[in-house]
Amino acid sequence: MENFTYNFFILKFTMYSENKTMLSFFFVLIYLTGVMANTTTITVIYRDHRLHTPMYLFLSNLAIVDICYTTSTVPKLVHMLLSGDYTLSFSECFLQMYFFLHVACTEDLLLFVMAYDRYVAICNPLHYHSVLSKKSCIMFMGVVWLAGCIISVIATLTTCNIHLYSNIVPQFLCEFKAFGKISCPNVVFQLVSYMIVVFFGVGPFLCSLISYTRVIIVILHIKSSDGRRKAFSTCSSHLIVLTMYYTTWMVVYSMPSMKDSVFEQTLFILYAIITPMLNPLIYSVRNKDVKRALMKLVGHKVGGE
Repeated sequence: MENFTYNFFILKFTMYSENKTMLSFFFVLIYLTGVMANTTTITVIYRDHRLHTPMYLFLSNLAIVDICYTTSTVPKLVHMLLSGDYTLSFSECFLQMYFFLHVACTEDLLLFVMAYDRYVAICNPLHYHSVLSKKSCIMFMGVVWLAGCIISVIATLTTCNIHLYSNIVPQFLCEFKAFGKISCPNVVFQLVSYMIVVFFGVGPFLCSLISYTRVIIVILHIKSSDGRRKAFSTCSSHLIVLTMYYTTWMVVYSMPSMKDSVFEQTLFILYAIITPMLNPLIYSVRNKDVKRALMKLVGHKVGGE
């Protein structure tokens, strides 16, 4: 592949053609809200020793992933909107693809690990600390991040070596699926695409679905209503995040290409920018332990002043 400069046409909404400043402000607001919320989540978990458990270790990793998610897209998007320069160099394009795909695949696997954590906690509580020991949790996190790195390297190297018939990428970032629309037929590219969908999309989703099916069955067999409520409260936040993430993911990646990309780009914004911002807010509102630790942290700061 020659070293092209790839052009991006951002958000082909005619209603926003003269309101790029307002649109940029919206993205900056979403980005800063997400970064602050996720950073607060990480700080609260780090400062409160009662939250040093497998569940919150995974949650802090999710917060890191969500910060990386929006950082790989929003700053450059805002720069392009304000400057009017919708181009990326060859290296910039594929660096963005690598980082975005890395955190996307990592989040897919991480959400499954979090579902497995809730499965063990509710279905096999007596074996929880042996199954999810400190060593096991570190190993899980290492595998998740390493797997995301490996598949993103493979996908990025494959994409930068395929033949393209256009240098206009039909998306607001250099994204793997978008290159399928402008590439000549390539067996290796299609193979990598299917591998990503199966091992980092459908696979983790089905495993999470099976885990929560077992969890719900166990909860429904708890005799006391108070016991059912307490058991469900421990996994409700993650279930909401899981549902929201995989719903947008499946719509974005299973939807056939459309001539009018407005709807597709809107869904991608929801998937790649809005969802990572909402995740920490959902956990802070739904999770009593996080709310308690947050209030304690705020109280200490106020008291210190």
